[in-house]
Amino acid sequence: MDYVQQRVAQAVSNQEAASNAFLTPLNALLLCVLLYTAYAFLLRPGPSSAAAAQVPKEPPAIVFRTFTPRTLLPYNGENGGPVYLAVRGRVFDVSRGRNFYGPGGPYANFAGRDASRGLACGSFDESMLTKDLDGPLDPLDDLGPDQLEALKGWEQRFEEKYLVVGRLVAVGEEGKGEEKAE
Repeated sequence: MDYVQQRVAQAVSNQEAASNAFLTPLNALLLCVLLYTAYAFLLRPGPSSAAAAQVPKEPPAIVFRTFTPRTLLPYNGENGGPVYLAVRGRVFDVSRGRNFYGPGGPYANFAGRDASRGLACGSFDESMLTKDLDGPLDPLDDLGPDQLEALKGWEQRFEEKYLVVGRLVAVGEEGKGEEKAE
């Protein structure tokens, strides 16, 4: 029986020696290198997608142009397009405020339109918008001092937050301001 116990003890010591042979510092280092290489090639995204995720896409350049009420109308934010609105003859790109001025927003009826009268009167009704897109612009002559003050406040907010991308003129007056500038 001593022989059997001696053989069992010898087998156990051989297993401990074998398991200690795998836990050497060199093997641990090789295992770390192997795991890092596997991570780098299999799990980590490539450098092109990582660079694209870090650098935001620059919006396209906006050229200052002249709009008429009819040419401004398509810029109402539908189908992911830009959202423009006009205040006192200046056209603002309010796309950054799409939640307010775009489709479904509280000021959505002003998108692609001259919003001057509605902002001055504090009204979002369709009656505040110009009906005749090919007629003259609203001169705002009948606004009172309080309404004009409110309109100036809105205009200042737009100047602080949004880019001016153009000017709004009546149909037939598109080239008149450009001729004066030359």
